[in-house]
Amino acid sequence: MVPMLWTISDLHLSSVQPKPMDIFGSRWRNHPERIAAAWRERVGPEDVVLVAGDISWAMRLEQALPDLLWLDALPGRKVLCKGNHDYWWDRAGPLRPRLPPSIAVVEADAHDAGEAVICGTRGWVAPGTPGFVPETDMRIYNRELGRLDRALAAAGKLAADGRPIVVMIHYPPFIDGRPTEFARRISAAGAAACVYGHLHRPEDWAAATQGLVDGVYYQLSACDYLGFGPVAVRGLPAPDQSLHSPPAAPQANGDGS
Repeated sequence: MVPMLWTISDLHLSSVQPKPMDIFGSRWRNHPERIAAAWRERVGPEDVVLVAGDISWAMRLEQALPDLLWLDALPGRKVLCKGNHDYWWDRAGPLRPRLPPSIAVVEADAHDAGEAVICGTRGWVAPGTPGFVPETDMRIYNRELGRLDRALAAAGKLAADGRPIVVMIHYPPFIDGRPTEFARRISAAGAAACVYGHLHRPEDWAAATQGLVDGVYYQLSACDYLGFGPVAVRGLPAPDQSLHSPPAAPQANGDGS
């Protein structure tokens, strides 16, 4: 059987210094146990799970390692990108030798996942987003665009044999349904699919851009939106994509995080 490609993000784990996520709404109660149960039920040992950022609340790698080991113990291979709350993640180079065996990371580069090539970066809020402050945000925004360019270039080389490219980015690459420069570059590179997280309020879920846009299939993978279980990555030419159920309906109770 062809390995499946799954996605989930915004795990917000906190093994060392517990931060109960139900302060953000009752839907988050016991969320690690619920994620693990759904993960074990759906994901096979040869499958790949894309985790699009906000993995751990830890401030340092030593504090994040128990969360990464928790993730490592779940079935399948995992590919991570950085989120805005992953303060423990400094640079991918020093991080990689300390990762558990089943975990890989992408940061301005690409990963060969077999049936697909995975690339990505964190992303950032784009000009025009409410709260965007040019004096502080523009530098980070431009840096993340450069990282995305390098990620897409690396993916293009690995996927020269025609395999699909899947982009991971934590921040949504759209503003009110309009593509940002991140989305424009993802489309121009010929990516097949893009998964993103970061959104936790039901009103943001309702407004999130999903589905096919300019040749790329976009998919929101925040774990509370998904009902706390990984779902199949869509928009790929894999023959058994249709065998898996769609994401759970958005949970309407509680506040966002």
